[in-house]
Amino acid sequence: MCKRQSMKIICIGRNYRAHAAELNNPIPKYPLVFMKPASALLVNNKPLYYPAFTKELHYEAEIVLKICKNGRHIDPNFASTYYDHIAFGIDFTARDVQQSLKQKGHPWELSKAFDFSAGLSPFVGIANLDSSNIHFELKKNDVVVQKGNTADLIFDFNYLIGFISQYFMLQVGDLIYTGTPAGVGPVQIGDTLDGFIEGEHLISCEIK
Repeated sequence: MCKRQSMKIICIGRNYRAHAAELNNPIPKYPLVFMKPASALLVNNKPLYYPAFTKELHYEAEIVLKICKNGRHIDPNFASTYYDHIAFGIDFTARDVQQSLKQKGHPWELSKAFDFSAGLSPFVGIANLDSSNIHFELKKNDVVVQKGNTADLIFDFNYLIGFISQYFMLQVGDLIYTGTPAGVGPVQIGDTLDGFIEGEHLISCEIK
């Protein structure tokens, strides 16, 4: 029996210089790629229940691309035809767990890929947006904590698609979390996160 192919959640770390600096990380020379399973998705404004294995849960606001056709070894000059919708994403990170893993030279999955660690808003079309100049922001308890603009990406959308597709075939429905700007920080039980793209409120997530 053939099984349905699961979509991939591909994430990019350290893709804004100011964010790399705030965590004392070097600026990468090529995209830092990690992945999350489909079980990481948190949709429909559902709450996130604070995981028991961390004492330092952080938010990371991101623009998410949705792949709209299959491709591998994609030329960056044509990469813009491989996505036509974006969403607001929150890459939840168990920062204390991540630091421990990094010190041991271990992969990040335990800190990044746990269940419901990938908040995702509904998708919006990009026909009327300039992908190289998209403003987005995250509020915590009605206070802006992150402001980003895709103009500040180290590796832009098209470069990312070209790079990733050298290693993984991109398929319809795959998601790319493109990186977070400066301003990441902790959440506590009772906090509410709200995400906006070009001023449009797209996601709300309560921490329980």
